Amino acid sequence: MMRRYLLLACAAAAIAPAQRVVLDTSLILDGRGGTLRNQQIVISGTKIEAVAPRKAAAAYDLRGLTVMPGWIDTHVHLNWHFDAAHKYTGGRGDTPASDALYTAENAWLTLHGGFTTVQSVGAAIDAAVRDRINSGALPGPRILTSLSQINERSGDPDAIRDLVRRTKSEGGDLIKIFATTGMSAGGAQSMSDQQIQAACGEAKSLGLRTLVHAIGAAGAKAAILAGCTAIEHGSYVDDAALDLMVQHGVYFDPNFLVLHNYLDNRASFDFPAASFTSLENAIAPTAEILRRARARKVKIVLGTDAVAGAHGRNAEEFVYRVRDAGDRPMDAIVSATSMAAESLNLQSTIGAVAPGLEADLVAVEGNPLEDITAVRRVVFVMKGGRIYRNAARAPVKSTSVK
Repeated sequence: MMRRYLLLACAAAAIAPAQRVVLDTSLILDGRGGTLRNQQIVISGTKIEAVAPRKAAAAYDLRGLTVMPGWIDTHVHLNWHFDAAHKYTGGRGDTPASDALYTAENAWLTLHGGFTTVQSVGAAIDAAVRDRINSGALPGPRILTSLSQINERSGDPDAIRDLVRRTKSEGGDLIKIFATTGMSAGGAQSMSDQQIQAACGEAKSLGLRTLVHAIGAAGAKAAILAGCTAIEHGSYVDDAALDLMVQHGVYFDPNFLVLHNYLDNRASFDFPAASFTSLENAIAPTAEILRRARARKVKIVLGTDAVAGAHGRNAEEFVYRVRDAGDRPMDAIVSATSMAAESLNLQSTIGAVAPGLEADLVAVEGNPLEDITAVRRVVFVMKGGRIYRNAARAPVKSTSVK
């Protein structure tokens, strides 16, 4: 426990944003598919003021690195953690204090790994940590949370509408539903059409987005037709479901890290052997569905479904998508930046290196367009003009532009 207190104390010492700060860069991937070279990023307070050719002395030298917008993970579970024996217990035995500390620790690890915004879907503790981060009391990524999850056992359509309204009143940013069973159960539709329509229809009337766990085609199609806004996993959806996503402007997030993370940490999860087999068997279909979705121009975002063992390693999702599924590196980066921001309705706030947007930036050693594993070598992280990681170079003497 003391380790977590020390972790948070050290993180709180992150460098406060100056009134006006200039960064030197040699390569920027702007998050919208563009490449900029030999530019300075001028930051005023929390926002990017300008991106322009070099004009003055810079506070931080990021030349030789690749600079991108802070990455966005559209699907995490910040409260999932291993205990002292490196076992996942589902939170059994946690106190409210330890639950909060684990969640805050995972938030910090995620930010340190280059992700400045996350969508955490399923735990009430997310809201408390989100609010402390927003107040400046804790370091962490910008958090959007569903607070809870809705499934076939959540009641009839009227009860589900009530649950959606309660989530909104309690400060939820979105609604998370389970339209299908899990991977090991085959991904068949589990919520009725009426339940799905109640959840997504009520969410839409309240101005909330709906994130849908959907492994198979039937549940995905029902959710799309009900007006839900994003489909997660989709390992066994068909081309008709992909075409519906395009027609209805629905976002798609085929997750790879979660599959590999469970397999890499077999000893830590008390799952039957058949569950691990189903996870392993899902990797190839998930890669194939990503390729087919790209070919149809589905709006693809980057989410990891990060659970215990994955926090801070979120960038591995880039590697799996490019290496195993043949995704273009630039496409994967856009999925984690401007496209992800659009899916959260935050495109006017984050997701690109552009004037007027929040100064959320990540810099890595190497060029991920040439070697996607460069995303593992994060050396600089800024969120809202505040630096949380800087192992790039010592700052030069001048700290502002005259």
